[in-house]
Amino acid sequence: MSSELLAPLDLAFWHLESAGHPMHLGALAFFAPAAVATAAAGPGARGGDRLLDLLAGRAAAIPRLRMRVRDVLLPVGGAAWAMATDFDVRRHVHHVRLPDGDFAAEATAIAAELMERPLERGLPPWEMYLLTGADDGDEGPFAVLVKLHHALADGMRAVAIGAGIFDQIADARTVGVRRTRTVPPRPWTAGPWQVAGFARARIEELGRAVGVGASVVRASRLDPRGVPALSAGSSGTRRLGTAVLDLEDVQQVRRAVGGTANDVLLATVAGALRRWMGDRDERLPAADPRALVPVSRRRPGSPSGSGNKFSAYLLPLPVSDPDPRSRLDAVRTAMDRNKAAGPSRGAGALAVVADQLPPLAHRFGAPLAGGAARMLFDVLVTNVPLPRSALSLGGCPLREVYPMAPLARGQSLAIAMSTYGGQVHVGLVADGKAVPDLDRLAESLSEELAELLSVTVAG
Repeated sequence: MSSELLAPLDLAFWHLESAGHPMHLGALAFFAPAAVATAAAGPGARGGDRLLDLLAGRAAAIPRLRMRVRDVLLPVGGAAWAMATDFDVRRHVHHVRLPDGDFAAEATAIAAELMERPLERGLPPWEMYLLTGADDGDEGPFAVLVKLHHALADGMRAVAIGAGIFDQIADARTVGVRRTRTVPPRPWTAGPWQVAGFARARIEELGRAVGVGASVVRASRLDPRGVPALSAGSSGTRRLGTAVLDLEDVQQVRRAVGGTANDVLLATVAGALRRWMGDRDERLPAADPRALVPVSRRRPGSPSGSGNKFSAYLLPLPVSDPDPRSRLDAVRTAMDRNKAAGPSRGAGALAVVADQLPPLAHRFGAPLAGGAARMLFDVLVTNVPLPRSALSLGGCPLREVYPMAPLARGQSLAIAMSTYGGQVHVGLVADGKAVPDLDRLAESLSEELAELLSVTVAG
């Protein structure tokens, strides 16, 4: 992999970034100490040094993490991924020792501060932070914060890249490298019928983009203020909240009423927002807030590839409805309607439009498009799939992992979820000044799921 052009959607994310709105994804992973320490940095190495060396070595072995963005002459306004010839993994992997106290709380607070900082654009756009206790020994828990620029990958691809630090994936990759044989690509040739087929597909793609664009215009609100609790001027600060939901509780609700586990989680978010708004003494909005719900456009079994391949659905979150069962029914109905239309149609499929725009349009139009996001939706709610198998780093088992999504301009909250070890881990990213009570929203998620369970299963 020497050089490749950024896909249109990758380019859009690259140019959407500003100092107050960094466009990187994140994940905060918590590990328990290993029962038996593994020797990764030589005899006598302390816990933090050993883990830092291991983390750096694993990251350096991931080819995608050696790539940086550079401008190109053609296409005009475009950019390309190129191998960083001066790559030094130690410029990307850092060690932070936390003060004594509640380790999880301290790690979450420092992770929020680190998420505020944009990635250095002249380097490969990623960072990892090893967070340990003040004693830096082998007997305490530790955490790893991973930051990947959204131009580098969407959620699924980010998981595939970030998972390379784990023992299980790193070991499998080492074995795979020995057995892999590079097959040179065959020269592309096409007859007239194939050319006609490609042209027809291109016309259909443009037609879908025009349709999505019209849907976006129809769905956009003339009043861009949105929901007061979810919209605010950017302070450039970040606050991180976390919640843990029992996956079996989610599945029990799903089995009782039908639909999907994601429907249950989206209804839980809607109910939690209602509780939170009530605690803030805010009047419920006249129109329900809209969630942008990303959906992958990667086909099962297809190569993971690089860059972003996703679309999204727009979903009204029924916070005005006081009945939790009715809220769940409303979410199911809306999501069924979205799925029937498909991920390449409707106002949420903004990525379809972005894929059809020339590079120059992204370079100059991204800031304008970013500022208009709140005219279309109020909060991002995404579900990031993780490997189902148990994972570890240096023999230390992974216990919890909280995904984090970037904030759009004019919005103060983004919600990301992932499932691991029989639990749903929810990462809440908020503007630090606009949402000082983020912990209360995190608590509301658990309360809402408990109520959903009681009215659908126990009831």
